[in-house]
Parts: sequence; C-alpha cells; structure tokens
Amino acid sequence: MDFAALGGLREAAWGGRDDGSGWPGILARSLTWVTAHDRERLVGFVNVAWDGGSHAFLLDTTVHPDVQRRGIGSGLVWEAVQAACVEGAHWLHVDFEPHLAEFYAACGFRPTAAGLLRLA
Repeated sequence: MDFAALGGLREAAWGGRDDGSGWPGILARSLTWVTAHDRERLVGFVNVAWDGGSHAFLLDTTVHPDVQRRGIGSGLVWEAVQAACVEGAHWLHVDFEPHLAEFYAACGFRPTAAGLLRLA
C-alpha cells in the first residue's frame, strides 16, 4: 500500500491534511481493505475494521472526486462485503452522514438504531 497516495486520496476527497503517516498503524489492525485504481493511480479505498469476532465495520469509504458517480464506491463496498464474509464476519456495520443513506441502502445496508458518544 502506498500510504502517501492514500493520504493524497483522502485530502482530495475530504479536505484537510493527510500525509499518509497514520495509515500503517490503522491498517495493521484492520480485517482487510479494498482499493480501486485507474491505471496506477489510487482512486478509491475502503477499510474494514472488526471486533475479532462476528462484527466488521466499514470505515473511510473514499472515492476521488474526479471519478465519483461511476460505480467505484459501490464496487468497493461490494468487494469489502465479500472479503468480510470470507474472513468469517457475520455482520457488517457502517455509519454515514444522512446524504449517503441512499448510497448505502443501494449497497444493501438497512437502517438500525445506534448510539454515539463523543469522547474528545
């Protein structure tokens, strides 16, 4: 994984600064992750974290703004679902902002009640 390229993708999609230096530690604890490329260029990424048992968590779904709305995001999610199944997960969770509800519904996720507590 080219961590600097991942940081650049995140900067392009979400703004802010990401030099990629934090990703080795994050991905070391992941169940898996999926990437999408246009030739050699990283254009998509999703991380699958887990609890070590039956629950996996979809995190950081990102597609470069230049190639959004072309099916890359749904392809990343589909690949992540398949990978989580192969690894033995029984449930895949995702949190998202309201404007992404239709996207995740189209990917097969159903709404559930959940709680969130800000720690910092």
